[in-house]
Amino acid sequence: MPIEPAPGTVGTLTPEQEVKLQEFWVLTLKVFGVPVEGLDGKSANATPKGETDASSANQSQDKKKASSSKRRGWSLWNKGNDEEDDSKSNSSSADLTSSLASISIDDGDDKHGQSKEFQQALVEMQPEEIRTAFWNMVKQDHPDALLLRFLRARKWDVKKALIMMISTMRWRLQEVHVDDDIMANGEAEALQLASSADPAKKKKGEDFLKQLRMGKSYLHGCDKRGRPICVVRARLHKASDQEVDTLERFTVYTIETARLLLAPPVETATIIFDMTGFTLANMDYTPVKFMIKCFEANYPESLGSVLIHKAPWIFSSIWSVIKGWLDPVVASKIHFTKNRQDLEEFIAPSQIMKELDGDENWEYNYVEIKEGENAKMQDTETRDKLISERHALAKDIQDVTIEWLRASYQKNPDAVAASKQKRDGLIAQLREQYWVLDPYIRARSLYDRLNIVQGGGKIEFYPDRAQNGSANAGSEPTTA
Repeated sequence: MPIEPAPGTVGTLTPEQEVKLQEFWVLTLKVFGVPVEGLDGKSANATPKGETDASSANQSQDKKKASSSKRRGWSLWNKGNDEEDDSKSNSSSADLTSSLASISIDDGDDKHGQSKEFQQALVEMQPEEIRTAFWNMVKQDHPDALLLRFLRARKWDVKKALIMMISTMRWRLQEVHVDDDIMANGEAEALQLASSADPAKKKKGEDFLKQLRMGKSYLHGCDKRGRPICVVRARLHKASDQEVDTLERFTVYTIETARLLLAPPVETATIIFDMTGFTLANMDYTPVKFMIKCFEANYPESLGSVLIHKAPWIFSSIWSVIKGWLDPVVASKIHFTKNRQDLEEFIAPSQIMKELDGDENWEYNYVEIKEGENAKMQDTETRDKLISERHALAKDIQDVTIEWLRASYQKNPDAVAASKQKRDGLIAQLREQYWVLDPYIRARSLYDRLNIVQGGGKIEFYPDRAQNGSANAGSEPTTA
C-alpha cells in the first residue's frame, strides 16, 4: 500500500500553510544575507482575512473563506490583528536586516534557551556560515521539508520557527560539529583513536566502538508506515561504562544516520526502547535529557512513534519523572507495548525480530570497518569540485525560490507555475547530487557495509531478503 504524506508536509500544504512557508523563506534568506527586495514586509501570497491558524483542521471551510474573503498583505512584525488595513499592516514592517536581532520569544515558551542561542548565532556567525550549515543539514532532503519541520514544531509561528532553526544551525556547526566531525570521521576515527597511545583518546575510541559492537542501539527495518526503526536495548546501558560526551556523540551519530534512511514521503522514524531485563542499574537520566533536547530542539518533527516495550513495574516511577520533561506533542507519540500483539499495531509480524518475539529471523551483528572503505575521502580534488557544484545548485534554488515568492505576491499564476516547476527540478538535482558527494564527505557506516544504504541513495531495509528474492510488503527499496 502506498505511503501517504502527512498533513503539513511537502505536497499537502493548505493555502494558509504555504503562506507561512513563504514567510519563513523570506526570513531565512535574509539571515543568509540574500537580498529579497520587495518581499521584506509582505507575504508572497495574501492571507485570507480572519484566517491566522495555518493548522486549521477544517480545510474545506478554509477554502470557502479564502475564496470569499478580502485579501490583504502581512507584516512579519505585526500582531495579526485582522481589523488593521493593508497600509497599517505594511507600515509596521521594519527593515529585516536591522530587526532580526530583535526577534525573541518569552522565557516561558523557550524551554531549551534557543532565543539566546539565536542571538549568539547572529553575533558569532557570518550569514554565509549559517547558509552553509543549512544546506549541509538538508543533505538529500527537500529544503521545504526542513523548514516545515520547524514550522510544525512551533505551531506555524514563523518567528519562533526561525529562532529554533537558526539556533539548531549554531548547535550543529559550533557545539557538536555534526557534519565536519561526527559524520565526516564516523566509525573510522573511533577505530583509529582506539589504537592511540594517549589514554584519553584511546578510551574515547574504545567507548564509541563499544556502543556499536554490543548493539546498545541500532537501526533495522521499518514499521507499517515505512518509517526506519531504531532499537535501544536499555539493559545494555550502565552510566559508568562510557563518558557522557562519547554517548552523546553516539546518539547524534545514530540520529544522523537514521536521517539518511528517510525517503519521501517518510519524514519520521520509530524508536523501540526494549526494556527486557531492565533494572535500576541501567537507569541514567543524563542521556535521556540529551535525547529529549535533541528531538525537541534540534531534530523537530523527526519522531513518528516511540514504543516502550516490556517495561517492568519499577519503570513506572521513572516514567512519571521523564514524562514531566517532555513536550506534550512528543509525549503523545509514546506508547507502551507489552507483547508481540501490541507491537503488531505498529510493525508487520514478519518485520518484528525474534528478539522481540516476532517472526523475523535476524540478529544484530556489528560488521567491522573494511580497509579502504573511505578511500574516496582522500580525493579532495573531486570532493571540492562536487562541493562547488552543490553550492551552485543551492544558489540556483535560492534564486528560483525568490522568483516563486515574487510571482506569488504578484498573483501571477503562470509565473508561479513556471517557477515551481523549475524549482522542483533543481531540488531533485540537489537530492541526486548529494548521493554523488556523500562518499567524499561522510565516512562509511555499519549501514553502508550491511548494504542498507546503497549507491545513488537507494535504501534497502532488508537487503538479505531482496537478494533472496523474498522481500515482504513494506520492505521494497526506496530512494532517499
